[in-house]
Amino acid sequence: MTQVAEASARNGLSILMGVALRSLSVVALAIAWEVFARSGAVTMFVLPPLSAVVARIFADAASGELAINTGVTLYRALVGFAIAGVCGVALGMAICRNALARWFFDPIVSIGFPMPKIAFLPVVILWLGVYDTSKIAMVVLDAIFPVITATIIGIQGVDRHLIWSARNMGATEREILWQVSLPAALPQIMTGLQVALPIALIVAIVAEMMMGGYGLGGGMMTASRFADSRGVFAGIVEIAIVGYCLVKLMAILRRRLLLWHQEALAPSTI
Repeated sequence: MTQVAEASARNGLSILMGVALRSLSVVALAIAWEVFARSGAVTMFVLPPLSAVVARIFADAASGELAINTGVTLYRALVGFAIAGVCGVALGMAICRNALARWFFDPIVSIGFPMPKIAFLPVVILWLGVYDTSKIAMVVLDAIFPVITATIIGIQGVDRHLIWSARNMGATEREILWQVSLPAALPQIMTGLQVALPIALIVAIVAEMMMGGYGLGGGMMTASRFADSRGVFAGIVEIAIVGYCLVKLMAILRRRLLLWHQEALAPSTI
């Protein structure tokens, strides 16, 4: 028992040391920000000190404004991400398994993936207005392409020996798809979802900035209109924290879903 406790303590200490080392750059950036802002090289309006920005974040949290804006932004981003994830995987599967779907959707995906989808924002506003539906639609439009592409690459990259073995054992095409191809393609699909998630957050914030209303992006634009420098920088820090948390949660989910995969044997960086 003593050896187990010592091993557990050493493991916990190594994890803490790893976290501390990875945080050094962030701490250095925060210190540099504070020192430079108070050095007199720039005005407080151009770059408020980090301590003043943090105080503003706590004030927003105490007033409830931070919770409202964060909740609204996450609602738009995550709903759009969920729709993009489900539809993207379904379309990727259809393109891989159906010649007609491949003939119809493959050119659209090839053209749409590299295209900056923000160009459709004026059209979406004309069609859907400036409320949640249009913002979620923009998130779906941007986030769906990485998921489609990752699903196609993942399914096409499945080891053919697995498929041949399943067919020889009498599996139907539907069983091969759901019990062989999709599980084998899951690491690649999860990579596409990990790419799509920060895209969803970015697009939701940009749409809020352009259309106005509640949300982290809308809050930053409101602060900018009133020349509230601390409010603008507080929004940047809040978005950075929310984005970091989402990315880390997605990485944890990936690791839990791929416990059977060889990548789960690698040391975790979470």
